[in-house]
Amino acid sequence: MNGVARLIEVTAVEDRRVDDFRDLSTADRRPDRPGGRGLVIAEGVVVVRRMLASPYPVRALLGVRRRIEELADEIVDLDVPAYIVDAEVMAGIVGFHLNRGVLAIADRAPEVEPAQLTATARRLAVLEGIGDHENLGSLFRNAAALGIDGLLLGSGCSDPLYRRSVRVSMGHVLRVPFARMHSWPADLKLLSDGGFRIAALSPQPSAVPLHAAELHQGPVALLLGSEGPGLTEQAFAAADVTVRIPMADGVDSLNVATSAAIAFHAIGEGAVGGGR
Repeated sequence: MNGVARLIEVTAVEDRRVDDFRDLSTADRRPDRPGGRGLVIAEGVVVVRRMLASPYPVRALLGVRRRIEELADEIVDLDVPAYIVDAEVMAGIVGFHLNRGVLAIADRAPEVEPAQLTATARRLAVLEGIGDHENLGSLFRNAAALGIDGLLLGSGCSDPLYRRSVRVSMGHVLRVPFARMHSWPADLKLLSDGGFRIAALSPQPSAVPLHAAELHQGPVALLLGSEGPGLTEQAFAAADVTVRIPMADGVDSLNVATSAAIAFHAIGEGAVGGGR
């Protein structure tokens, strides 16, 4: 650890140098601006590594010595403080016992505009009304695993940089591009103008079975709605086709992240592992 220039021991919960990490359970109630400052929070060695490799500018790390040492190679040239604490002091600072033993906090990166994403992508997920942070994090993790180029966030979506979303995504929300659609559903015209086939996912019996829709051919955008209400009529009206996942009798739907994983595999067939 000799190469880490700013390794700092903190022994007091009240130390003002670690205020960015303070009372995260309270800050967690502010999904759009954690702590009221818009900071992005990564928990655990794996997620912190992904943050360090992301475009999000890291401000500081906080952790027990063993976890900070696991990150030695990644932070050796990082010009930010890495605060070392024991488990009890860490719990006092963040407001709960953190089993993962390390946190990093970063500023937000500049937001991508929808037109930037549609100009370079071939496979997109478009979300409407996804308000559950864990579902949102799972969607990003699935997108990273199954060859989705980016996500467009429509009306009613939560902040994907909320601490719980970042954690559930295993940090993939920090590497999968996303953009907010400012005018919903009018901005869906960007997709049709860009040559995307827009497919709305729905359990409607009249929808085309997913395997029969041949969505892996050409640029495609998959519309996903909230659990319960699903997509709005305006979203369905903007779609070129409505598709469904065939299910056994007596089951009418799946969790949105699970449904998305199945659909991502279908539209990304041949993309993962074989290049695009």
